[in-house]
Amino acid sequence: MTMSTVRFLVPVLLSFAFAAGLQAQATNKIEFPAPSPTASLKQRVGLTDISIDYSRPGVKGRQIFGGLIPYGEVWRTGANAASKISFSTPVKLNGTEIPAGTYELFSIPAKDKWTVILAKDSSDWGAYSYDPKNDVARIAAQPRTAPELVETFTIGLGDLRDESATLYLAWENTYVPLKLEVDVAAKLVPQIKAAMASDSAEKPYFQAALFYFEHQIDLNQAAEWMDAASQAQPQAFWVFYHKARLLAALGRKADAIAAAQRSIEIAKKAGGAVQEEYIRLNENLIARLR
Repeated sequence: MTMSTVRFLVPVLLSFAFAAGLQAQATNKIEFPAPSPTASLKQRVGLTDISIDYSRPGVKGRQIFGGLIPYGEVWRTGANAASKISFSTPVKLNGTEIPAGTYELFSIPAKDKWTVILAKDSSDWGAYSYDPKNDVARIAAQPRTAPELVETFTIGLGDLRDESATLYLAWENTYVPLKLEVDVAAKLVPQIKAAMASDSAEKPYFQAALFYFEHQIDLNQAAEWMDAASQAQPQAFWVFYHKARLLAALGRKADAIAAAQRSIEIAKKAGGAVQEEYIRLNENLIARLR
């Protein structure tokens, strides 16, 4: 073999060896399940968008609170990186006002009382660099006994209403609820009034009347808008049903019964599964009023 042949073969062989090494690395790269999988929750409460990002450790046969998670110490409220929670508008948590923004979520568990902490977002890993100077709010919360074992740590939102929800932490045998409140009316009422005062030919009569009714805001005004909605949509049996509910709330029983009967008449002509539901709703309403 000549020197020129050797000079040619060496780089070729090296390139083959490099390629083989890369292939071996690719073959040996195995993806394993995360011990504490990450989770993201997005939920709208009223007109407020809430997002939560956290990791979810499991019980795995261990004692959690008072064991793995000591009482009286700051906990990252999850695993791995500090849990984060975001609000698109100001909210209240157990009566404490929280400005709109993104926060790190920490907590201090105890047997009879938890402290839930919202801190400035510092992109912390765990709670190792937690500094109370970054606290935005500390909220007292009352733990409860979970009805059954919660194997995987959970942050959730339930009991959804237009202006409230329950933000909760649950793990092992512990359930920690916090009442979350948002002010929908303060944001929406000025918009409704502006829309109704405008020169637009199309106004949200039905939606505005229903919002006022369900939030107990000026029911007489709501009744005027509901009248306008029923005139604009004379075949909308659902409008007449809600008109009947509103009139009943105002104590106008005879008018409420008449509106419910009109809703039934229109629904019967419309046919379909939906009309059966509204016939039943109206009949129940009439029975309560008589």
